[in-house]
Amino acid sequence: MHHTALIVIDLQNEYLPTGKLPLSGLDAAVANAVAAIGHARATGLPVFHVRHEAPRADAPIFAPGTPNVDFQPAVAPQGDEPVIVKQHVNAFRATDLKARLDAAGVRELVLAGAMSHMCIEACARAAADMGYAVTVLHDACATLDLAYGGVTVPAAQVHAAAMASLEFGYAAIRSTRDWLDRA
Repeated sequence: MHHTALIVIDLQNEYLPTGKLPLSGLDAAVANAVAAIGHARATGLPVFHVRHEAPRADAPIFAPGTPNVDFQPAVAPQGDEPVIVKQHVNAFRATDLKARLDAAGVRELVLAGAMSHMCIEACARAAADMGYAVTVLHDACATLDLAYGGVTVPAAQVHAAAMASLEFGYAAIRSTRDWLDRA
């Protein structure tokens, strides 16, 4: 039984340039997620995939039944890898993720996916609050520019702020290469 699991969050078509929420740095994040998934599969670490779906078919983003909610092919689940469908930012809220992790004896989580400042941050914080040890693969995550008070904050700064916030008290922040070298 492995005590560590890889959680791949929301690497869906909605975040591609053809989707409604294109992310900055997505190609690099997906490439690093592919490396992490490959390592997990090769070493028998469980891989959990999280997919965001809106509760209504007429939702402006993540509308169920549309191609935009599909996983990007490079990171799609294989075999019996569990898929957790969520309707909230936090992958634990109103899902069976915690029950599945606990049933598998998981105590440590490694996170990759999108968006750094939303679903990655929410999952990392919730997991830490539940007692899991959390690692975020910073270069296997992506986000977008944000605007507040008439100021546009570039995606790189949004991502850095999210990672700094998590590293301050919720998670270890590591590069994919560093994680692979230590695993």
